[in-house]
Amino acid sequence: MFSHESDILRKIRLIEWLKAELVTSVGQVFQAIAKNSHSAINDALAAVLVSCYILGKRLGIDFATLEEAVLLRITQCIAQGQEAEKWHGDYSELQKHIRKKG
Repeated sequence: MFSHESDILRKIRLIEWLKAELVTSVGQVFQAIAKNSHSAINDALAAVLVSCYILGKRLGIDFATLEEAVLLRITQCIAQGQEAEKWHGDYSELQKHIRKKG
């Protein structure tokens, strides 16, 4: 009984740690932008993405399902005519990039 409870607690602690890691990484993105450091921005954004993937996995969302949701979100942003899409075609470019990898 106790080992089962400790396993549940361990899973909860991991999820809480991942949530904190995500928030910390977002803060690091803002700090990196303020410093205008390309490499720091790149590292911080990568940390955000990794945290999201692992947090999703721990919450029962596999990587493929998350990527499908990302593609759906991108498609919705294109259809809505988001400014980044209208002005620069960023969502379409990202959509092509993700589809090439798969």
